[in-house]
Amino acid sequence: MSAAPPADSALDPAVAALLRRDPAGLVAAVVQQHDTGEVLMVAWMDDEALRRTLTTGRATYWSRSRREYWVKGETSGHRQWVRDVRLDCDGDALLVLVDQEGPACHTGERSCFHRELEVSRATR
Repeated sequence: MSAAPPADSALDPAVAALLRRDPAGLVAAVVQQHDTGEVLMVAWMDDEALRRTLTTGRATYWSRSRREYWVKGETSGHRQWVRDVRLDCDGDALLVLVDQEGPACHTGERSCFHRELEVSRATR
């Protein structure tokens, strides 16, 4: 189980009111290449990570395992420059449209979704 991120944030109250967070105060962030639509990764944001993302233009996430904020590419150089952030209709997920420099996945793959699972095809 992961600890909740710090509760204090200067996120615009109008934006914060739209979010439906999980019990740990987090919202899923689906990250997509802005010009191709390629899904790159999924990460987690709390209010402060979203505030930092919106104000700096650099994708900032909450690490559930390390219990700290991280800016994508700060150590690897594989930065994400944020072009747009959208909220889904339920308010419980974000779509972060980025310009990705290099691979998005920590394994070195362009996308974290590079492994295919075989799907059984039912007869129609």
